[in-house]
Amino acid sequence: MGEQANTAITGIRTVGVPVTDQDRAVAFYVDVLGLDKRLDAPVEQLGGRWIEVAPAGAATTIALVPAGSDAEAGVRTGIRLTVADAARLHKELAERGVQVDELLQWPGVPPMFSLRDPDGNGLEVVEE
Repeated sequence: MGEQANTAITGIRTVGVPVTDQDRAVAFYVDVLGLDKRLDAPVEQLGGRWIEVAPAGAATTIALVPAGSDAEAGVRTGIRLTVADAARLHKELAERGVQVDELLQWPGVPPMFSLRDPDGNGLEVVEE
């Protein structure tokens, strides 16, 4: 276990989030959260499309993959998105009907909150 692999991993390309309706997911991630759609290609083997979204200029993307028995929707993704003003985004999303949890503000820690996409997948937003 102490031996290093011959090739080094150099980055993280994408993180998959299972969704039940890819069009609805694109509408949420692009129109509501403001991410860019980078790729949208049919992939018959997935039973849908390979769709990647990301913040402008970000290297890592979120793949909105079709949910199934091996990848169920409604999970805590562990994805933490950054924003310049967490309180402002929290208010805007709440006003738009997005499921957001309480804005957390602790001394010495950046403001943050959780939200859920239309499938119940959990994301975190943290102020830069």
